[in-house]
Amino acid sequence: MSAPAPGRPGHVVLVGMMGVGKSTVGRRVAEVLGRPFSDSDLEVEARTGRTVREIFDADGEPAFRALESQVMADALAAPEPTVIAAAGGVVLDPDNRERLRHAGTVVWLRAPVVVLVDRVASGAHRPAVEADPAGTLQQMEATRTALYTEVADVVVDSSLPVAEVVSEVLSAVEQREAAA
Repeated sequence: MSAPAPGRPGHVVLVGMMGVGKSTVGRRVAEVLGRPFSDSDLEVEARTGRTVREIFDADGEPAFRALESQVMADALAAPEPTVIAAAGGVVLDPDNRERLRHAGTVVWLRAPVVVLVDRVASGAHRPAVEADPAGTLQQMEATRTALYTEVADVVVDSSLPVAEVVSEVLSAVEQREAAA
């Protein structure tokens, strides 16, 4: 896959830990840009007819990661510029990271673990953090920070109010696409 042609917008891909607001921010960014929105977790669920939790429970994390990678590959191969909320672990796969490097604008939504714990602790759809949200999120952050850094074109603090986060993302996309 190659980078978007000069003067042509690419995808906007939001990456980051669970709970940073990728879906919420992504929907709003897509609306303002007039682009389709895709949530990779929701797409996995639509394709399989099962929830992320059901996939984790029945097939394990490796099976989910394989589905996640296929969904991302398909989304990034789509010709129409799209705003994509990528699953938090998408950066774990080297092939996904390579695809993201050529995707368009990759925005790392980042928030302190203490903020994320408050956001995800009650989420029944987050099987990976159920037993120990704070400890699991700290471990995930330690493992993934370098990977998010590797793929991100810009970092936005998602502990800010949603309207500010959306504004910062839109500003970053506008600057990057104007320079393309």
